[in-house]
Amino acid sequence: MIIGLTGSIASGKSTISAMLKEKGYPIIDADLVARLVVEPGTSNLQEIERQFGASVINEDGTLNRDALGKRIFNDPAKRKQLNDLMHPAIRSEMLRQRDELFKSGHKTLIMDIPLLFESRLQHFVDKILVVSVTEEMQLERLMNRNSLSKEEATSRIHSQLPVSEKEKGADAVIYNNGTIAQSQQQLERILVEWDI
Repeated sequence: MIIGLTGSIASGKSTISAMLKEKGYPIIDADLVARLVVEPGTSNLQEIERQFGASVINEDGTLNRDALGKRIFNDPAKRKQLNDLMHPAIRSEMLRQRDELFKSGHKTLIMDIPLLFESRLQHFVDKILVVSVTEEMQLERLMNRNSLSKEEATSRIHSQLPVSEKEKGADAVIYNNGTIAQSQQQLERILVEWDI
């Protein structure tokens, strides 16, 4: 079984992912995969340099994420250009890791995909687990975690699909507004329900 773990920014998804990892479930993390596919020497990094220029590459040959981010942030065409390059590479690597984990005998694995719904990757997984949080809690956590103003944090939250929409597409939801222990209890109950 493949469980798709998702949530919204500052929802506490990483905390739930860590709990699942502690229980021994292998995790395929889309954010880590996104870094892996642009390591020095990869064809993706060479293509990014070709399309966006040498200024997005650091002296040590690694991707300069800040420079690339500035190039695409306010330019939807450039952002699409980057996504068209990155998304197939990320999906391909996630599927390669999935196949490897199943071959090595794992029966259940977690695909941690922050933008599962936005990227329309529901077909990659058998069950969807959404980590949800109230918008007030989300705003507070994001402002504290990233030292953002209320406006900056609100803008980041609104750049993603609302958590309420993600909940509608979920097989189960963890409401992560309380203590870590309360979230853990919800997770335990879901794992029992799903018999994994």
